[in-house]
Amino acid sequence: MPSSMPLTTRIPSHLISYAQPSSSSGRVPEAARLVQTGAVFPLDAPLDVVDPPMFGRVPMQHTVTGEGDPASIYHDDVLDGWNTQASTQWDGFRHIPHPVHRFYGGLDEKDHGVDHWADRGIVGRGVLADVGRWLEADGRPLALDQPVPIDPEDVVRCLADEGVESEPGDVLLVRTGWLGWYRARSAEEKAAMAEQHANPGLRPGMATARTLWDLHIAAVAADNPAVEVWPPGALSSPEDLQAAMEDRSTMPEIFVHTALIPLLGIPLGEFFVLDALAEDCARDGRYTFLFTSSPLHLTRGVASPPNALAIK
Repeated sequence: MPSSMPLTTRIPSHLISYAQPSSSSGRVPEAARLVQTGAVFPLDAPLDVVDPPMFGRVPMQHTVTGEGDPASIYHDDVLDGWNTQASTQWDGFRHIPHPVHRFYGGLDEKDHGVDHWADRGIVGRGVLADVGRWLEADGRPLALDQPVPIDPEDVVRCLADEGVESEPGDVLLVRTGWLGWYRARSAEEKAAMAEQHANPGLRPGMATARTLWDLHIAAVAADNPAVEVWPPGALSSPEDLQAAMEDRSTMPEIFVHTALIPLLGIPLGEFFVLDALAEDCARDGRYTFLFTSSPLHLTRGVASPPNALAIK
């Protein structure tokens, strides 16, 4: 990795890599100038889109107080059992530690929280790598129920074929087509996937981490459950898995979350809604746009819905 950001530096957790300098260098105004048609694409799915929830999370219960009571003069929403990672989300810096170096910037986990991101918001140039469409055109369609790896070189080639040159501070959105495919599944299929599932995604490993670092992105999000291939280890031999257990510093080769979040400070977004945006980008050939996200002001929060928009 480049030496410009040593892992031991105690970087305040509200400084998302490359995002904070963007306002002073003009990147936010430059991103705003990308708005031409005024088309707005909300990127959050419904809070209960993954039903039943995956990864052992409990279902949310939504109660409207006073509902059906003629004597009630007001209603409130009450959410019980709501997990901020059950639907579209940012994984915050508290979500995943590195097995050796622990949390981002050398900080104690309690010094992190999505509230630091909420203090500023995330605003800049968004770029879409429609990898699902690009691979299909290349004769390599993704099997959306299998742990098919997307190599980092394919992300770079996809962007190049779209005419996109990466810039520091970009928010990279990677479309696989998974979420749209999931929403078309039957209730029985979704219930089975809540117990055990596989999905295509970025190939785990330090090669992927290096590529994303060298793109100088502020964050990366995808329309699948984990950004990367799931389940972890699906692409690894028994020998590789054993080696990772014996030398925990090699865990990013199995599960690249453990490099991207705690080492590089790159937030990961999952379950992003990208199909409508992708259709519009394919129609007009513009794969860059103004991206905005307003995370929850949840003190020491682990994760948050992004409340994200792409504006063209």
